[in-house]
Amino acid sequence: MNKINPVRVDSQIFLDESITNLMSNPIPFSSSCPVPLKDYPHIISAHGSGGKLMHELIEKMFVPAFGATPEFELHDSTVVNLPGSRIAFTTDSYVVRPLFFPGGDIGKLAVNGTVNDLAMSGARPLFLSLGFILEEGLLMETLWRVVQSVREAAHMAQVRIITGDTKVVDKGKGDGIFINTAGIGIIEHQRVIAPSALQTGDVIILNGDIARHGMAIMAVREGMEFESAIESDCAPLAGLVGCLLSEGIEIHCMRDLTRGGLATSLKELAVSSGKGVRIDETLIPVREDVASACEILGLDPLYVANEGRFVCFVPGSEEKKTIEIMRRHPLGLGACVIGEVRGDTAGLLTLKKSIGSVRILDMLAGDQLPRIC
Repeated sequence: MNKINPVRVDSQIFLDESITNLMSNPIPFSSSCPVPLKDYPHIISAHGSGGKLMHELIEKMFVPAFGATPEFELHDSTVVNLPGSRIAFTTDSYVVRPLFFPGGDIGKLAVNGTVNDLAMSGARPLFLSLGFILEEGLLMETLWRVVQSVREAAHMAQVRIITGDTKVVDKGKGDGIFINTAGIGIIEHQRVIAPSALQTGDVIILNGDIARHGMAIMAVREGMEFESAIESDCAPLAGLVGCLLSEGIEIHCMRDLTRGGLATSLKELAVSSGKGVRIDETLIPVREDVASACEILGLDPLYVANEGRFVCFVPGSEEKKTIEIMRRHPLGLGACVIGEVRGDTAGLLTLKKSIGSVRILDMLAGDQLPRIC
């Protein structure tokens, strides 16, 4: 079993939920001209999409500038060793448009997204900070609805909001509401749950159907109507993860499937771990209405965001037990194996197609769905 490297509390480590690959030899950064990423002299929306451009931005600019070193894994949250305890720490920002969507809103999304990042490191979430950036002219009723949603989501996730901040920007400069969070959770076990722990032969277990969050938002934006409404899967995953940990499942790694969807998350893990990841198209659950919406809009559901879905990597010997435990929980009713970790295709994510051929999957360079989280 790999060891967790001790982390100084005052270490300056930049972490982003969508990055897991910290390059062994990061590109040196200089604050003098020319700036990194010279091919893109201006920030574009794709730099926040979770795809190739965002990875390049993080790896070439932020990581070298803030002093991260190769022994630190960039994961959904970082593990900090304190005297007598281990904690997980994460931060995130939410800029979803529209603010309210079927199955959730920006407040519910902010709480659950932060809680889920902590859970992916095997932590029990405890405390959140909450920062509001409000646009002048925002209806007080709208803010009240979001605040109440935050309160309800925190209660459901069993976390406390213990600190926060509020700022107001000029009208037309803030898109209503932006929310920033930070979260702290406690790790109550000795397992190492990280990309480096992946092993050849691990099975990949998904807790349910994919692509609902992104398509719920796009359906509202595009005015699309279906026989049954597509609702976001936004939900806190810590309870389900806690069940797996309490039952002694040997979890090697977990990842929640947010920006960039299933394919981007698995590609990140393949590169970070140096392992091959193979998934089977016929095993990946996508609801019929979601698949239809993706087809109409020309989107690939493998790259559409989720907010209540995660993949769990466990030894093949624990596949049956893991699925049984997950299916006892409301958020794991659709748990299924979708692939495996391989040793013959290092760093590659491959998809076995329904016709039997194999396709290599990569991160998208652009942005399929902007402003969805």
